[in-house]
Amino acid sequence: MAKSDDKGKRKPNSNPKKSAATQGGFKKKPFPKHNPNRKRSAPPKTNTNPDEVRLNKYIANAGVCSRREADVYIAAGSVTVNGKVVSEMGYKVKRTDDVRYDGRRLNPEKKEYVLLNKPKGFITTTNDEKGRRTVMELVSSASNNRLYPVGRLDRATTGLLLFTNDGDMAKKLTHPKFGVRKIYHVVLDKNLTAADLKQIQGGLELEDGAVNVDEVAYIQGAPKREVGIEIHSGRNRIVRRIFEHLGYTVTKLDRVVFAGLTKKDLPRGHWRNLTPQEVINLGNVKIGEE
Repeated sequence: MAKSDDKGKRKPNSNPKKSAATQGGFKKKPFPKHNPNRKRSAPPKTNTNPDEVRLNKYIANAGVCSRREADVYIAAGSVTVNGKVVSEMGYKVKRTDDVRYDGRRLNPEKKEYVLLNKPKGFITTTNDEKGRRTVMELVSSASNNRLYPVGRLDRATTGLLLFTNDGDMAKKLTHPKFGVRKIYHVVLDKNLTAADLKQIQGGLELEDGAVNVDEVAYIQGAPKREVGIEIHSGRNRIVRRIFEHLGYTVTKLDRVVFAGLTKKDLPRGHWRNLTPQEVINLGNVKIGEE
């Protein structure tokens, strides 16, 4: 009987693991043994330059505004770098570049946060055309950098006012959606009735819309013309307007808490730098509702 010729024919692979490893035309290579004398290859280089920063961040660090707002100004052609208008998103600059917004040269420095216990008679603005005293006088020695007030207190209102050159943080602390907690000590021209107290607790309808308070109560151990009110709305003169709506006049208004910061050990008219932990706490402010 003639024997069949098996030459040139591949025998079937009886090892399923080996078969799976060689599917697709490649062979699984063994893991290389450790060689102590072998030189390690250098990690691939990246294009990141530590001396460069995105233009919108540069502007925000200078205390002008938030990064998102900076993008708007850049697109509008309001920003120049070394004398040339830059409208490109994502453009990077060096810290030594001449960056200007509306012609004013910017100087981004380290973030600074200063808390002031504001006295009466000072306007919350960086400059007053009528020559009235501003809160900037009170913090003029706090920093060599240009600081900006976060929000505002009217001329007759006292209490906590934060200053910073951190545009992103300032935007966060003043935006309604973050619901920053503010507590005021209010002194009225007459006792607040229980009915009016209950009405404030339930919410009021003012000329520019409804306003809700988080909490309002009589000050313990004080006459009933003194109340504490917690509110997160940032509308202009909102606390005074709440009581004026019900026929009261606010004779004294003092902000005693702002975003978790208090007046403890901070005399009227004095300022202090925030602690690192306080800055972290500010960054962790939770989103609320307007």
